[in-house]
Amino acid sequence: MHPPIIALVSADLSSRPLIEQALSNQSTTILTATSTEAGRRLLTQEKELSLIICDDSGGQVARSALLTLAKQSAQPAPIIVLGEEDSAKAAVDALQQGAIDYLPKPLTVDAIRLALHQAQTIHPAPERRLHEYAHGFDRIVSASPQMRLVKHLAEEVASTDATVLITGESGTGKELFAQAIHATSPRAKGPFIALNCAGIPEHLLESELFGYQRGAFTDAKQSKPGRFQLAEGGTLFLDEIGEMSLTAQAKLLRVLEDHVVDPLGDTQSHKVDIRVITATNEDLPAHIKAGRFRLDLFYRLNVYQLRIPPLRERADDIEPILASFLAAARRDHGSRITGIAPAALMILQRYDWPGNVRELHNVVEGLTITCKEATIRPEHLPASFRTAQPSQANGSSEKLSLLAFGLSFQEMEKKLLEEALRQAAGNVSEASRLLKITRNTLRYRMAKHRIQ
Repeated sequence: MHPPIIALVSADLSSRPLIEQALSNQSTTILTATSTEAGRRLLTQEKELSLIICDDSGGQVARSALLTLAKQSAQPAPIIVLGEEDSAKAAVDALQQGAIDYLPKPLTVDAIRLALHQAQTIHPAPERRLHEYAHGFDRIVSASPQMRLVKHLAEEVASTDATVLITGESGTGKELFAQAIHATSPRAKGPFIALNCAGIPEHLLESELFGYQRGAFTDAKQSKPGRFQLAEGGTLFLDEIGEMSLTAQAKLLRVLEDHVVDPLGDTQSHKVDIRVITATNEDLPAHIKAGRFRLDLFYRLNVYQLRIPPLRERADDIEPILASFLAAARRDHGSRITGIAPAALMILQRYDWPGNVRELHNVVEGLTITCKEATIRPEHLPASFRTAQPSQANGSSEKLSLLAFGLSFQEMEKKLLEEALRQAAGNVSEASRLLKITRNTLRYRMAKHRIQ
């Protein structure tokens, strides 16, 4: 494989030394252009570009023209946009136009190195095993603006020690995000201990979490540390936290408040230094109303919430995720499948994916057995996919009921935002949860509609 070739389109080229420093241990070629027209020529003439960096600060380079040209290429290279405005709106605008990342100035070598790594410019290895990635978020394959924003928010909280609540449907990759947050946090050298609260009987969950001393109960023939103690200095990930019993919830709350655990049968409390990340696919506020989940614990866990959107909301991710699964199938099982026909891809993108990424993985596993050709075509897909109707959210009856209000799309969106903010008493975090979007996205849309 030839060394990566990077195109830098910038009016002043002041960012080139930082890019070179970020690539100091890599064999790369950097080609430069100092105007939009020179950038057009460079993108047209150079067919082996691995990455395009477009610096539109000062408005001297038309990034929209370069993004459009790059997307029309037979082998489009990813684009990173450099800009002057450090805001969610600027980032969203760049991502919606087709960029894979947005870096505000002033730039740092670490920020550039991270962006280059995520763009797979430094390590373009689609066939590598997941555990070989140097950066935790590289394991999360995505191309959609929604996931780029979620990754950005996750990376921000990773540098802190805040408790994180990850929400989303089953199969969306919540544990992958928990692992990535740990891997890029100051606790990365410590252990990552995971426990599925739904996978352990209620009477055993407490002993698994907090441990026990010898003789604490009939079968306790020797002492055993709990998951909290095993995670010392690292991260404890509690999946399906909504399944935890009220008794265990009370003890978990004490750990979060006092940072001590009380093993069963022990007369002493033990200090623990851990970070807690939890995840759920359930509606915890509904559980609170029903008396199945403690409100005080919810506030402790919900310090920072990340919502992972379901696959049906990010159809742009289906193709790259599929490609990564096919690459793994070729490596691990000797599969002959190398790609998918556009018609088959369209069927997958229109499917509702109730099982999300996990279901897509199962489909690929089945195709490695049933598809005997190099390219997946519609007839290779399971019959249920070929006959499935689009998601109910796109059904004609729901469209008609919304259109019956006689409002334009912009008016409907504004009213939805206002209603969510009204129900949340102006709390942006709560309104974003009701709308199932990130806080940055909500702020961007509020500014768009001039909502104070």
